Amino acid sequence: MLKILLMGHPNVGKSVVFNRLTGANATESNYPGTTVDYEKGYVFIEGHETEVLDVPGTFSLYPKDKAEEVALKIFTQEKDAVIICVLDATKIERGLYLVLEVLERSRSVIIALNMWDVAKDKGISIDHDHLSSLLGVPVVPTVAVSGAGMKELIFSIHEACTSDVKSIVERAMV
Repeated sequence: MLKILLMGHPNVGKSVVFNRLTGANATESNYPGTTVDYEKGYVFIEGHETEVLDVPGTFSLYPKDKAEEVALKIFTQEKDAVIICVLDATKIERGLYLVLEVLERSRSVIIALNMWDVAKDKGISIDHDHLSSLLGVPVVPTVAVSGAGMKELIFSIHEACTSDVKSIVERAMV
């Protein structure tokens, strides 16, 4: 079964994205450490049941507290999972360090630039297509509280899964 890990800093909206994807009702709070364990839910993508894990907030893959230890453990155990790095679009530079750490470990990665509406309201302009080109992964603007960008995010998950299957088959044929 395909798995998706939602990773990112505390307070970037991972649990809201999780709820939007799975229809669950995970705790959504505006303070760090709300999710110290993980939540599990399911979404159907192209007719396939997909497990989604809402990973505790982490600033890096080098843990400094219990929540980060749990995040690293899940990340390490779920080697074949698609990683959705949820970033706060108003503070994108803060989240890119974690994204680069995840990318260094050769994972299927999608970036969800959450709080896109707040960034626009603050006059922050992000060329998400250029960022996608630079990093070599899909970058999807989202507003999880309203559901904006969720269809595009699911499409990116489907594309990531399809390209992973293709690359596995291509490697096996060499």
